[in-house]
Amino acid sequence: MTSETLPPFAGLTPDALLDALESTGVSCDGRLQALNSYENRVYQIGLNDGASVVAKFYRPERWSDEQILEEHAFVAELATREIPVVAAMVLDGKTLHHAGGFRFSLFPRRGGRMPELDAPDVLTWLGRFLGRIHAVGAIEPYHLRPTLTPDSFGRQSLDFVLGHDFIPPELHEVYRGVAEQALLGVARCFERAGAVANLRLHGDCHTSNILWTDAGPHFVDFDDSRMGPAVQDLWMLLSGERAEQSAQLADLLAGYEDFCEFDTRELYLIEALRTLRLMHYSAWLARRWHDPAFPVAFPWFGLQRYWQDRILELREQIALMDEAPLWPV
Repeated sequence: MTSETLPPFAGLTPDALLDALESTGVSCDGRLQALNSYENRVYQIGLNDGASVVAKFYRPERWSDEQILEEHAFVAELATREIPVVAAMVLDGKTLHHAGGFRFSLFPRRGGRMPELDAPDVLTWLGRFLGRIHAVGAIEPYHLRPTLTPDSFGRQSLDFVLGHDFIPPELHEVYRGVAEQALLGVARCFERAGAVANLRLHGDCHTSNILWTDAGPHFVDFDDSRMGPAVQDLWMLLSGERAEQSAQLADLLAGYEDFCEFDTRELYLIEALRTLRLMHYSAWLARRWHDPAFPVAFPWFGLQRYWQDRILELREQIALMDEAPLWPV
């Protein structure tokens, strides 16, 4: 089997996992709970002192060691500024460890619930912390991690799914045509926005990666962190009808701009970024299909109905990208 077809976590048995953790000096009591994650393998691990930590085993060949460490350094920088993020633990002077052919990191366990995004004060609170994250993210760029672009999330995603046998033959050319139209719409949005700044982002800032407590939010899982426009970390917190999203955006920016100036030209990018995420998601499923966890978790991928729905989504996005941009009110 090649590296593209070999199951990426085939050798990560419970014994191998515990042996890897104990190689760092962590003393485990044998309690293991798999947490919801498909890109990596993530576990809550019980320790002999009764506490728990979270172990993330990184997907082979996705990021280089240097790219992982660059993300760790960014999150550690945020933590030193008292921004509520969950940084990798430093053990024996390292945050990234190797054992049994796997790479992994440990994180302190942090509880919480998903934030209630229909509450204006919650959105403003989240906006303040996102403004602080971006103020730090703009200080210097990533040198090794990639940038979110129409090519990396759009064109490359389209080329991958078209080049493999996931789209039913009767829908192949229909999807191609609609996706090409969508990419033209994305290009127009980026042209209207102009030369907006790219900075270090969370990159995947949706409600599952924000844990809320009575003391406020904390942000987890910077695994998708990359360079990109600031609005990428804002638009995924918007939902509902256009009027609702405009009000939510106003609440977010009310807090955000306490700490970081927002370039309103980026509002032209919201629907373009949503379109790119839709295309990237389908390609992500296709690229990961050799991982046995994916056919089990996503059995509908590749079926005619799935691609019919994606074609409809992209047609809707084409229309939305030609409308006036969402505006905070």
